[in-house]
Amino acid sequence: MCGIVGIFDSRGRSEVSRAALERMNQRQFHRGPDEGGLHLEPGIGLGHRRLSIIDVSTGQQPLFNEDGSVAVVFNGEIYNFQDLVTELQGLGHTFRTRSDTEAIVHGWEAWGPDCVKRFRGMFAFAIWDRNRETLFLARDRMGVKPLHYAWLTDGSLIFSSEIKALLAHTGLDRTLDPLAVEEYFAYGYCADPRSIFKAVRKLPPACTLTVRRGAAPAEPQTYWDLEFKPVGLISEAQAREELVVRLRDAVRIRLMSEVPLGAFLSGGVDSSAVVAMMAGLSKEPVNTCSIAFGDPAFNEAQYARVVADRYHTNHQVEQVDPDDFGLVGKLADLYDEPYADSSAIPTYRVCELARKRVIVALSGDGGDENFAGYRRYKWHMKEERIRSLLPLPLRRSVFGLLGQVYPKADWAPRVLRAKTTFQALARDSVEAYFHSVSIMRDDMRRRLFSDSLRASLGGYSALEVLRHHAARAPTDDPLSLIQYLDIKTYLAGDILTKVDRASMAHSLEVREPLLDHPMMEWLAGLPPSFKLGRGEGKLLFKEAMEPYLPNDILYRPKMGFAVPLASWFRGPLRSRVREGLLGPRLAQTGFFNPSYLRHLVDQHDSGVRDYSAPIWSLLMFDSFLGAILGQTQASPLRAAV
Repeated sequence: MCGIVGIFDSRGRSEVSRAALERMNQRQFHRGPDEGGLHLEPGIGLGHRRLSIIDVSTGQQPLFNEDGSVAVVFNGEIYNFQDLVTELQGLGHTFRTRSDTEAIVHGWEAWGPDCVKRFRGMFAFAIWDRNRETLFLARDRMGVKPLHYAWLTDGSLIFSSEIKALLAHTGLDRTLDPLAVEEYFAYGYCADPRSIFKAVRKLPPACTLTVRRGAAPAEPQTYWDLEFKPVGLISEAQAREELVVRLRDAVRIRLMSEVPLGAFLSGGVDSSAVVAMMAGLSKEPVNTCSIAFGDPAFNEAQYARVVADRYHTNHQVEQVDPDDFGLVGKLADLYDEPYADSSAIPTYRVCELARKRVIVALSGDGGDENFAGYRRYKWHMKEERIRSLLPLPLRRSVFGLLGQVYPKADWAPRVLRAKTTFQALARDSVEAYFHSVSIMRDDMRRRLFSDSLRASLGGYSALEVLRHHAARAPTDDPLSLIQYLDIKTYLAGDILTKVDRASMAHSLEVREPLLDHPMMEWLAGLPPSFKLGRGEGKLLFKEAMEPYLPNDILYRPKMGFAVPLASWFRGPLRSRVREGLLGPRLAQTGFFNPSYLRHLVDQHDSGVRDYSAPIWSLLMFDSFLGAILGQTQASPLRAAV
């Protein structure tokens, strides 16, 4: 796993500053502490930080073709590279290394931009083709690996794995994007392709960007989508058998490594299934690691131990202090933009633990999206059955009125929150799902934002992110649609971002077998009832794993990496919350309504309401501002509104 950077003069062949390129490259040292490499020629500079995994002795980057006219910097793994090498050698290409990186160079020569369609893996890479005077950027289908870029006023394009490397370039405009602020306080992250900075864009998953010298700036092009094509008539029994075969293959190809390899083992279905497959494929005991929590409400360590004992893994467990809030200030440095998933804290810790023994770890990420495992899917489908009975205008008038007059009861179990249910039934499917995933709903964001920020939004709503993807969704099935929306947004923007930054902070590579794209394409074509059926999420997956895992693992309630925010904010972090939310940094932005900030703090502090999620998002925004202001020595914020 690695970090990549680059500077490209799209208008001419001006000399690229070696000092600037080196500075950008070094800002990502943690992504590749083993080696660093630079390549400069007129109008182009490429940089690379390397974490050596495959072909440790000869896989240095930038890497070139036979005559040096094509160069690549690459972050990720191409799992089918050995098959590609054989094919490319048959086409006359000569290989000088045993690395998967070289398959990218020759794949570009053989197939041009379509080379990405041949790659099975996780990747973000940049190819410079001198003869074509073309820079080609690409990101993998799911967005496992990040890639950011920005156009400078002099016509230069700069790119990097992490935004912090772009911030190291003095020519980057650091003005914040108010539309990204709206997205952040709705989702807890800035959704691709937007970043918190107006000038910085994220290359979306399954996209490429082709920039030719002298040509107008290009737009990203999509090369793949999850299409939900029916696989044909298949019984549940047949599907279970084929799923095991496909999962085993997805795990098998991710076991190639010249360095120590292991797996995260939380005790949930997804990671336990991955470990079970690894154990069946490995001659040696699998290295596994788990985090234990002092609070039994959050602790899954005993379930992880059951799986570890069953498969005789080399299991390592460390208990995390229930008040492990020392990372709060560090998260802004990890993510480079506001990021409000509090499970980033235990994720950081489990990566820290894993790196003590291994350099590569397999995870269970992607299981909930692929197999319909989130609890919100069940609620959405129940609401969909009611929405399907009445036309939207009638639902808006009837349930909309009930939603206005019914008292709010966030403290109650969801089944008793009639106000929330009425509001959901008054909306269309996409809008209802948006409100189920929002950390701050429309009315809260309206009260939170200042008049000037609302004016700068020009009527824009973060709902448009889901609307954009829903309009392009290749399915009209209600369950498949929300799975598709999560894969396009939450998976890349939250889950994979969290794991990439937390793992790379420790120079750890994480691989996700459940995001193997051939398996995902097959799963998407199965009947939705195979995934969410008989009141059970992940139905097919759980039944397929019954020969490999005990029922106590498969059918127990989902827990997840929860953090006790509510008690933190009324206890040890009480002063930190007041200082952050009511202090000068948030006020300086001009983004927020001071009276509503005080309302959130006072209501939560008194125990009247649980505002822990909104407060956490604001605390992370404040931490982000502190980190950025510390770098720039000046506030660029008011220019955004």
